[in-house]
Amino acid sequence: MATRLSEAGIRFVLIGGLAMRAQGSARLTEDLDICYDPGPDNVRRLASLLAEWHANLRGVEPGLPFVMDERTFHTTPVMTLITDLGAIDVMDEVAGVGQWRHVLAESEELEWSGTRMRVLSLPGLIKAKRGSARPKDLAQLPELEALLALRKRGA
Repeated sequence: MATRLSEAGIRFVLIGGLAMRAQGSARLTEDLDICYDPGPDNVRRLASLLAEWHANLRGVEPGLPFVMDERTFHTTPVMTLITDLGAIDVMDEVAGVGQWRHVLAESEELEWSGTRMRVLSLPGLIKAKRGSARPKDLAQLPELEALLALRKRGA
């Protein structure tokens, strides 16, 4: 999915479990988490691609009406979705890091799944996990901090 987003010219930063994997974590995850640029042209492309993938709200009773379009992003900038390609969480800001411009500043370009894309840095991931304060995220901090320490030692 991340490769398809990149190919469509969508500006995003990979965050969450796949960003952790890209940064060297052993954690496995099933869904894609992204922070997207809320600029109108980017939202238009993202909404169009998600509509092509038949995006629907995850955890909501099947069959309830849902329209994936630009207006949806203006009223619901954070969504957990299920698509034909799998689960994706989209948000325009990240707890502990901030809005898009802050997330972008905390990211780095890496190769993931054969495609170069922006990925939240280890310090950014640590801020995000602390900022969410969810027990499952806090439990991931020791691994992220160890990865950061190893990276600094190797630098």
